[in-house]
Amino acid sequence: MLIARLAKILISLSLALFCLLVAYDNVTDPHSNYEFVQHVMSMDTTFPDNKLMYRSVTNPIFWQIVYALIITTQFVFGVLFLAGAMRMWRMRNASAAEFNQAKTYAIAGALLAFLLWFFVFMVIAGEWFAMWQSKDWNAQQSSFRFYLTVLATLIFLSMPDGELNERATP
Repeated sequence: MLIARLAKILISLSLALFCLLVAYDNVTDPHSNYEFVQHVMSMDTTFPDNKLMYRSVTNPIFWQIVYALIITTQFVFGVLFLAGAMRMWRMRNASAAEFNQAKTYAIAGALLAFLLWFFVFMVIAGEWFAMWQSKDWNAQQSSFRFYLTVLATLIFLSMPDGELNERATP
């Protein structure tokens, strides 16, 4: 169905624009989210007498490296979503095999976005650095929204598309 193909293209394009805007915002307004990385990694707003404080990282060079890696990753998966949307657009009227192949970049973008927002923000920041303990520097809710969105997109994109001229079976 052409509408399913168009939905995959538009969802991928929307995520591309969102991810590229997030990366752009982090570059043009670095202070706000850099401060987030600093507080999470230093664990300075977790519970008093936290027994996990041995995990804290207080070296600003490491904060800068992590922040740069986060922004770079956001930019990369934004570009992957964009490349995937463009490839799918070019193949929207092609055979099912060609269209399914065209989804590769968007699927890779969704996977990378999931890894950043789930593994990095929920597992590493949330659990390893005990971000969940912080009232002020806790991104678990927003990360959940982001990784759930990209996970749903990953599932939708992975669904195989049939030929455009196939008729639905009664």
